[in-house]
Amino acid sequence: MSDASLWAALADPHRRAIVALLLERPRPVGEIVEACGLSQPSTSKHLRVLRDAGLVRVRQDAQRRVYALDPAPIAELDAWLAPYRKLWSASLDALGRRLDETATEKATAPGEPSDEEDTDTSTPSSKD
Repeated sequence: MSDASLWAALADPHRRAIVALLLERPRPVGEIVEACGLSQPSTSKHLRVLRDAGLVRVRQDAQRRVYALDPAPIAELDAWLAPYRKLWSASLDALGRRLDETATEKATAPGEPSDEEDTDTSTPSSKD
């Protein structure tokens, strides 16, 4: 299995949906077909690509084929993504701090009515 085959296998949205289903638990082909809304032949082709990439394993259970995720390739992808996650984490932390500052500035801005103040500016009508 190569990195290229892993990425190529995960590039397709139907295969990512299958991987997401298998994340919950192993499933027979029939359940995958039903959950994905694809034809059985199409689902089988996607499963073959995932199996060839090493992302899923298959076992025979009587007349059924049951597919499960293989965690090893997912761990390899996670290790590859780790340095990039650090970049995003720092960026997201900075964004969070800026949003907190903005919220604090808005809450303490002078002349702004607070949520508790009555902001009704209508004039009372005169009744004769």
